[in-house]
Amino acid sequence: MKKVLRIGIAVICMVSLVVGYYAYLSRRNDSVSADDSVELSEVQAIISKDFDKNYPATPRAVVKWYNRIITAYYAEDFTQDELEQMADQARKLMDDELLQYNPKDTYVASLNLEIEDYHNRQRVIVSSSVSESGEVQYKKINGYECAFVSAYYFVREGSSYTRTYEDFCLRKDSNGNWKILTWRLSTEDEINGY
Repeated sequence: MKKVLRIGIAVICMVSLVVGYYAYLSRRNDSVSADDSVELSEVQAIISKDFDKNYPATPRAVVKWYNRIITAYYAEDFTQDELEQMADQARKLMDDELLQYNPKDTYVASLNLEIEDYHNRQRVIVSSSVSESGEVQYKKINGYECAFVSAYYFVREGSSYTRTYEDFCLRKDSNGNWKILTWRLSTEDEINGY
């Protein structure tokens, strides 16, 4: 009889543990799905990206983030404060030498004018693309590790579409992060090596 009583108590305890664990998981999944249902806007996603803790690992990834930011400049709705926060994020991707030539206040003022011009011309970056990893060129220049990445932008202005091509030069900083040193407009032939 004692043996049956012990087995009964053990079974009741096991069932209680299983039911309790199931209830815990159910509540936990409900709170996770509630968090998942909150979607960030593209501007909020850009602003909330922590480049200090999670910097893009490759030159290509840096240019992709930069493209994401500039696309949001011209296509999204945001406040002046959010624009300045996005500009701060873009500046985190830039080399110190480039930052010296573009102080924040000058950069933001220039952005405001450019964004206004885009809106007046009904101009939007529809999509952007970055060269494949195998197409990134690496060179050592003046003792610095540099990478060259090409990108193109598909732009709509009113009802017409154009492509714009740019070549980026990135330099590895003392922390091992690739930073945008410069970029220039290019042509499709230059991008394709002609």
